[in-house]
Formats: sequence, C-alpha cells, structure tokens
Amino acid sequence: FLTPSFLTPLVLTVNGRAEVVVQDAVAYQRLLDRAAKADLAETVEVIREGLADSAAGRVKPARKALQALAKKYGITGGDDAL
Repeated sequence: FLTPSFLTPLVLTVNGRAEVVVQDAVAYQRLLDRAAKADLAETVEVIREGLADSAAGRVKPARKALQALAKKYGITGGDDAL
C-alpha cells in the first residue's frame, strides 16, 4: 500500500470531508523546499520594491507614517505612544 515510490498524496475523508493527507516523506520535503523557495523569492521582490520606493523618494519618516495609521484606524494614545 505505502511504498517509497508513493509520491501522490492520499486524501482520507471522514463524512465526505478531507481530514488527513498521507504523503511520502520525500515528496513532503520537496513540497516544503518549493514553499521555502517561493517565500524567499517573494521576500526578495518586496525588498527590491522597498529599495526602489526609497530611491524614488516614495518614503516618509516612520513617526509620520505611524501617526497617519493611528489616525486612519482611530488609535489614540497621543504622540507619546508613537
């Protein structure tokens, strides 16, 4: 039933709903590796966008940004909190 070549996940259901997925450890590790690479690529892209915004002058001091967010979302506490 479960052999080392078992690479396709098996979905076990209870009352017609997926409850458990059985998957070969190697296939699961490949899935984790792909997810990690995707996360890294997304992180690098976001950093590049931030650097481009900074280079283009699309930035503001952190205090002003936090004050704008506090105003937008009705957060009080005075300027001391920021």
